Amino acid sequence: MSVVVFKMKIRGLFKIYQNALSRRPYLMQAIQSGALMGTGDIISQTLIEKTSWKNLDYKRTIQFSSIGLFVGGPALRMWYGLLQRYIGTQGKTVAIKKVFVDQFIFAPTFLVMILAAVGTMQGKPWKAVESDIEANYFDVLKTNYLIWPWVQLVNFYYVPLQYQVLLVQSVALFWNTYLSWKTNRNRLIE
Repeated sequence: MSVVVFKMKIRGLFKIYQNALSRRPYLMQAIQSGALMGTGDIISQTLIEKTSWKNLDYKRTIQFSSIGLFVGGPALRMWYGLLQRYIGTQGKTVAIKKVFVDQFIFAPTFLVMILAAVGTMQGKPWKAVESDIEANYFDVLKTNYLIWPWVQLVNFYYVPLQYQVLLVQSVALFWNTYLSWKTNRNRLIE
């Protein structure tokens, strides 16, 4: 296949994606979040935990992916819309305000939601979920602050609203790998 034909196919796929994103932004962003969280879990299992492909825990991958589909994607899309509506759309000051609000209001709350969702999907009783949150929350939040303010600054300053979740979820592929490992680490030891 020639480079020109390949570029045309990529453009065609991107156009289909753009159309779907315009028609159904919440659904598309939920699907992409679910797919990327599932991919992050597979990367965690294969590259970090050294699980062979034939021994992958697909139930765990589906559970982690479901969190992206039903919690992560819709919450992020709604949040970015609120930021745009109440803080603004462009400019350095707007981007800095968005990062500040995102990192000091949304991120701490969203991390609790994600950690609670992971524990719940793992079938743990609420006391065990609370214990996991206490054990992991501040570690995950500190790691969050090393990565996400910089990503969000670029995201809010340069990226149009309809692509912000895609950019975040693309970077989050690595973040999701970390979260999957972090939230399943104790299960691996047992």
